[in-house]
Formats: sequence, structure tokens, C-alpha cells
Amino acid sequence: MAKLKYIFICFMVLGIFACKDKIEGTSEKAKDPNAVYEKEKTANPVFIDQSVKKLTDVIVHDIFSPPVASRNYVYPLVAAYETLRHDYPDYKTLSGQLRELSDLPLPAADQEYNFSLAAVHAFLKTAQNFIFSENKMEDFRTEIYQEFKDLNIPDEIYNRSIAYGNQVSDHILNWSDGDLYKQTRTYPRYSVDDQPGRWSPTPPDYMDGIEPHWNKIRPMVLESATQFKPLPPTPFNMKKGSKFYKELMEVYTVVKNAEEDHVEIAKFWDCNPYVSHHVGHVMYATKKITPGGHWMGIARTAARKADLDIMKTTETYTLVAIALFDGFISCWDEKYRSSLIRPETVINASFDESWLPLLQTPPFPEHTSGHSVISTAAAVVLTDLLGDSFSFIDSTEVEFGLPPREFTSFLQASEEAAISRLYGGIHYRPAIEYGVAQGKDVGEYVIEQVETE
Repeated sequence: MAKLKYIFICFMVLGIFACKDKIEGTSEKAKDPNAVYEKEKTANPVFIDQSVKKLTDVIVHDIFSPPVASRNYVYPLVAAYETLRHDYPDYKTLSGQLRELSDLPLPAADQEYNFSLAAVHAFLKTAQNFIFSENKMEDFRTEIYQEFKDLNIPDEIYNRSIAYGNQVSDHILNWSDGDLYKQTRTYPRYSVDDQPGRWSPTPPDYMDGIEPHWNKIRPMVLESATQFKPLPPTPFNMKKGSKFYKELMEVYTVVKNAEEDHVEIAKFWDCNPYVSHHVGHVMYATKKITPGGHWMGIARTAARKADLDIMKTTETYTLVAIALFDGFISCWDEKYRSSLIRPETVINASFDESWLPLLQTPPFPEHTSGHSVISTAAAVVLTDLLGDSFSFIDSTEVEFGLPPREFTSFLQASEEAAISRLYGGIHYRPAIEYGVAQGKDVGEYVIEQVETE
């Protein structure tokens, strides 16, 4: 009887473990032992596109400011590039080219990897460290890894590739820790003073100035935040007939007599990640894509139209991300140096308290225009990669309720993005014109300093 009882218990234990294995494995399809490893199908740029788009969606959900969002893109993309390039020997490492990026771990020479999988994993693992909604990224990781598994990657290659992606991601994350981002989280807020012409918080939320210490963040390629210091803004002078007064009145008049196409352009390029609405005692917010996210969308559109392979697609995203990141550092350095007052504040205080800009004024100083700087920098890089007459339809804003717009070149798109800030009533003309020049300098410097092939 004791022997029968022992046998019964053994069967029960084995049954429990068998059921446990079955339950835990229900999320994966059983692997066909006769399935063929379709390696060429894993080198699909869609895997990178989907990953970048998912990061954009999470950035929108988590409401990152434009400068911080640029940081959220660049490190994961460098990780992806550095991983994937091992399948493409003509591509050069970015170590030694990007500031303080040391030599990365190398894959074992005598082992087989799937570098497309490894690159996606390096991207997603790195990105997950820069967001709040990790669960959203984790769910996506599960889905996209299943897509790779469905292409019958052998288990040993799959596991080895994931492990290598981990190595690269860890190296990039360690590098990112040295850019002073975490330290600047503890720095004091921007101190508003009452000098005439100095920036002060704007309605409707009167938020503190965003990222006043962003010029202390380590750039990717710029020698310093001040390398491309733009011309200063026009001196504040409210005397009628002064240069500043004329610039102010241009903003006032453009919005007051807004033309239909100007309104459409302003709204298309708004890219304000957090627009608040106040109705009586109720306040709610509209989440939108950041300006950097918009240019990531343009990069995706261009890559697909040009039918770029997975490596060229990753290179394109990465170089655009570098230009965006350094563009924000350069721009923000000037914003908090000149600390120029916004048109809305001057107009409301001086002669029309009911005037409103077409777009909600963002919470940081006016000069220079961030859209002008980063759009031009991104357009210069894309032009270098794909040509100066690359026409495309930009449908990035369709999911936010806006119709697509058609452009004959990247620079035409960046010029429209820049002037949209005047149409929206949030920038004076010099911030736009000097910002375009500043962005051109940044973009050309990225091209000059970063050699990928």
C-alpha cells in the first residue's frame, strides 16, 4: 500500500509539472521540426520601423518634452546601428565618432547570430530604460519577438542574438549615464526675473521653463552647446517704430488676419506634446507627437519610398536622431541665454489682452525657434542621404486628425515647419530665420563628423 501511495504521488507531481509546462507554453506556437530558417526575411526594415514607431507612441503617451524625447530616440538607435552593422561590413562603428562612446562589445567570430533580431532587441531594451510605460514596450517586445520566432530562427542562434543585443544595450546605457541628464534633474528651476523683455510663464498653465539646463547635456558630435551660437534676438523695445515693435506687430497681424493655408500649416506642424484645454473648472489635455517624433515619421516615410534595406533604414533613423539631439542642445543653449519674452505676453500686457496665438505658447523662452533649428538639421541630414529633390507625402499627423501634406524636398518641409511658428503666433521672425541658420550649421556638422560608410 505504501508503495502504491508513493507511485501515485510521483504521478501527481509529474502531472503538475507537465501541466505547468503546458500552461506556460501556450503563448508560443509549437516549432515545426521541419521548418526552414528564413534568415533573409528577418532582415526586414519593417522590424526597425515598427520599433521606432512604438517608441514614438510611448513617448506621446508618457508626455516627454521635445528635448527629452530627442534623447529617448538617439541612444536606442545608436544601439541598433552598432548591433546591426556586423551584418554589413562596409558600415563603420560610431565609437570614436560620438563623444565619449568607447569601443563596443564584439560578437564571437566563430558563432552565428541573427543581427536583425539582436538590433531590434538592443533598441527595445535600451528604449525601455528611457520611458515610463515599460509595460507597453514589454507587450510590444513579446509580439515582435514572436514574429522573429515565426521565421524559424534556431534556438541557439535566437538566444545568442538576444544575449549580444543585451551586451550592446548595456554598453550604450552605461554611456548614456555620462551625459549629465540624471544630474540635471536635481538642478534648480529657471528663475524668472522682472526685467523688461525677459521671458515669463505663459497661459493657460503658466508652467515653469522646461529644461533650463539642457545646454549642459553632452552632445553627440558638437564640441559644445555654444558651437553654433546664433545671432541674438532684436533688443526689446516697445517704442512704436522700433525694430522689435515691428516684429511684434507682424506676429499680431498675421494671427489677427490669419489666412486659411497659414492656419493649416500652423496646425500641421504644432507638435506640442501637451496642449491643455480649460472649460470652466474642467481641464483636460491633448497629447501630440513631438517635433522630433514628426521628423522620425518623415524619415520612415522616406526610407520606405526609397525602398531602403534594414541597415540603410537604421542608418537614416540614427543620423536624423543625432541631428535632432544636438539641434535641441544648441537651440536650448540660446533660449535660456537670451530668455526672450513671448509675443503673447507682450501683446496681452501692452495693447490687446484678449489676443490669443493660434497655437498654445510652449513653456520656454522664445529665441531661437526649436522647430526651425531641429527641422532644418534633420532636413539637411536627410537631403545628404536621399537627395535634394526627394518628394514625399507626409502623413505623420493623420493619426492626430490632420490631413497629409505633400513636399518636393526635405528642405521645403523644414522651411514650412519653421515659418509655421510665425503663423501660429508664438515666434518673431528673427527666431525663425536665425534658427534655420543654426539648424543648417548643426546638420552640416553631423554630416561632416559622422562617417558611417
